[in-house]
Amino acid sequence: QVQLVESGGGLVQAGGSLRLSCAASGLTSSNTMGWFRQAPGKDREFVAAISSSGSTRWYADSVKGRFTISRNNAENTVSLQINKLKPEDTAVYYCAAGPRGSPDENAYNYWGQGTQVTVSS
Repeated sequence: QVQLVESGGGLVQAGGSLRLSCAASGLTSSNTMGWFRQAPGKDREFVAAISSSGSTRWYADSVKGRFTISRNNAENTVSLQINKLKPEDTAVYYCAAGPRGSPDENAYNYWGQGTQVTVSS
């Protein structure tokens, strides 16, 4: 049984920082892991991804320079460090697993339930 569980979301002031975590079970560390987000009234969008070894990272242009994705294969976790938060970062953030790094959500096989991030201005 494959399960991805996100945590770390909450209410944060603009300019602050937040660290999201995703715990995986039922999977090996051979998967590319990604983060997506969906704001109210908008489609789900790609945020970041990391290769199975952690040696390669991909970021959406809108978050590059503020977001950092990392993974700990010994603990089967992946994290998203978010710095200099902006109100437009407000969204539900989803953890996903798939065979390769890709901005296309259809490339990912497994998804978590999401965690809410709200940024006050």
